[in-house]
Amino acid sequence: MSEQGEIIDADLASGYAAFEAKNFSQAMRLLLQFAEKGDADAQHKVAIMYQNGLGVVASEDLAFKWMKASAESGYPIAQHGLGFMYMEGECVEKDINKAVEWFEKAADEGLVGSLTTLAMIYDEGLGDIEQDKEKAKELYKQAGF
Repeated sequence: MSEQGEIIDADLASGYAAFEAKNFSQAMRLLLQFAEKGDADAQHKVAIMYQNGLGVVASEDLAFKWMKASAESGYPIAQHGLGFMYMEGECVEKDINKAVEWFEKAADEGLVGSLTTLAMIYDEGLGDIEQDKEKAKELYKQAGF
């Protein structure tokens, strides 16, 4: 690995460490460059910081932009997060059908939280999603309940 590659890896690792240590302004400074280059985990963390105003001024537009970019890259946690944004109408207009679409993508990757959220949606029949107790039961079973 080149010296520049080692520096980049150190910056990425430092960005993750700063995020975990709740030093969000440093985390944003370090991770944004990787988010811009397509790193799905960095995009997800940048989205969380923008959504919650951690180390930056909160921005629903930027939170949605980065969460969607990470989700579209196939990052299951971001797919789940984007599903919640659509389900709750946070950072984007409420759309239960798009929420289900993103929860299903995350569930396909084995994310238990998405399976249980989908089960709850079908169990209760949220929005224009028809109540389907059998589908809910199957999803709960897949989630281990």
